[in-house]
Amino acid sequence: YTTNTRMIAIQEKLTQRALELLALPPDGAPKLLLDIGCGSGLSGEALSEAGHNWLGLDISEAMLDVAVEREVEGDVLLSDMGQGLPLRQGVFDGAISISAVQWLCNADKTSHEPRKRLKAFFESLYRCLSRGARAVLQVYPENAAQTEMMVAAAMKVGFSGGLVVDYPHSTRAKKFFLVLMVGPSSYVPQAKTGEESDSDAEMDVDMGEVRVEGRQRKRHGKHKQTGSDAQLKTKGWILKKKAQMRTKGYLSIPVDSKYTGRKRKQKGF
Repeated sequence: YTTNTRMIAIQEKLTQRALELLALPPDGAPKLLLDIGCGSGLSGEALSEAGHNWLGLDISEAMLDVAVEREVEGDVLLSDMGQGLPLRQGVFDGAISISAVQWLCNADKTSHEPRKRLKAFFESLYRCLSRGARAVLQVYPENAAQTEMMVAAAMKVGFSGGLVVDYPHSTRAKKFFLVLMVGPSSYVPQAKTGEESDSDAEMDVDMGEVRVEGRQRKRHGKHKQTGSDAQLKTKGWILKKKAQMRTKGYLSIPVDSKYTGRKRKQKGF
């Protein structure tokens, strides 16, 4: 991974985008940044090139050993972010994370409870950031439920901000960034919405192969409808979905009627 030039370029580009969204003061002074899930230090190198000091933490001792062997400029710490960050209060000017925080949504061990682990992580992240600092967490959520779980956990501990989605209409280049702020702020992060480049589209494929598990390819052809597939055909599911969309503020949702959920007969010609 650390010798693959394409992987290095992708990691660097994601880190540069995280730095853009971090919007650090343009005063030229180096900042102390936290790199969560730093791995072998690829994202940390991009922070060093930008002139900043950094501390990286990761749950994988093997990955941190690689970072030490590569003689990265930042310091590294072995730590499970789901147990909270063992860091002093208010010392960091900002934090980034590339493709790591979504793992807290999974119960990899019987003792893991995703909501408790997210709570411990966000509480400790909020505590170690200085007043007015920001955190930019690039994530690969498996579904909308994971996205909502992460955003809700962050807001509950006091963060302001929300989700920024680059290229929201692209299936390949779409990227999710959780942009969080400590305290009130007038800063409004802007998503990229224009035409994506080839490298933007490649990022989803390459990062998916190396860092993302649990994604399923779309099935082609006919397959038996069971479980959740069959449930999509029920009237109750349709009514529930429409109610959720109205609650979220979606407009032009068709009104409920006795015909809702009925199969339409095919017209003959």
